[in-house]
Amino acid sequence: MEDNTKEMNENINEEELNQADLQSEQSDEIEFETDTKQEKPNSDSKKKKNFFGKTKDSEIEKIRLDLEEKGAKMAEIQEKYLRLYSEFDNYRKRTLKEKLEIIKNASEDLITMMLPIIDDFERALSTMEKSTDIEATKEGVNLIYQKMYRLLQQKGLKLIESKNQLFNTDYHEAITFIPLQEGMEPNTIIDEIEKGYLLNDKVIRYSKVVIAK
Repeated sequence: MEDNTKEMNENINEEELNQADLQSEQSDEIEFETDTKQEKPNSDSKKKKNFFGKTKDSEIEKIRLDLEEKGAKMAEIQEKYLRLYSEFDNYRKRTLKEKLEIIKNASEDLITMMLPIIDDFERALSTMEKSTDIEATKEGVNLIYQKMYRLLQQKGLKLIESKNQLFNTDYHEAITFIPLQEGMEPNTIIDEIEKGYLLNDKVIRYSKVVIAK
């Protein structure tokens, strides 16, 4: 009886030891799996972090190069603009200077051409002091007048026809009016007080006239 009881106790103790070893092994396996699971996410996270970090650095480098390229293009455009502006400013100043010179010396050509006529007038005046032939003097003065008038015509001067023409405010200036006589058309110019002239078809002096009303 005692032997059976002892044997049963030994079997129970051996079974408890086996269960304890099994539990210990299962605990180790659970801990190992837990460690493995914990290590895996860390490893994946590290790889992910490295992957995105490389991608981000690549994008930043690409943006930096793009900005440098655009900055270079902007600098080139600005340089061209400044060069063009400088050229235009020089052209404007040069043109303004040329215009001032033209205005300043506009009458030089005409005066040069009139100098011989002035010489003719001086000779005519000198002759008039000694000559008693009035007709010859008149003829000489008339020749000088014709010479000067032809010169002015070459420069674009033209006489405005007024007498016996209808009054036109574009060319004429009425000084006075006289009663309309029989056979006259209203607003007819019957007399010219001062001649009017065109220069290259532009009125430079209106004809001063008398018209019939």
